Amino acid sequence: MTNKKWAVKRITVNLAAQEAEKLEKYCQQTGRPATDVIRELIRGLSVAEDTNDGNR
Repeated sequence: MTNKKWAVKRITVNLAAQEAEKLEKYCQQTGRPATDVIRELIRGLSVAEDTNDGNR
């Protein structure tokens, strides 16, 4: 059975050459795919809780 939980949303990210090189080097050094590295970085972001108080 195939796990399709990752097909929720696909995004495209434009990186400067230096950023792309840094990501590629990190992936080579760690043996991890860029998708996993980026996903982990996103999960580590802190986000303020939405209070839905209507004061925006």
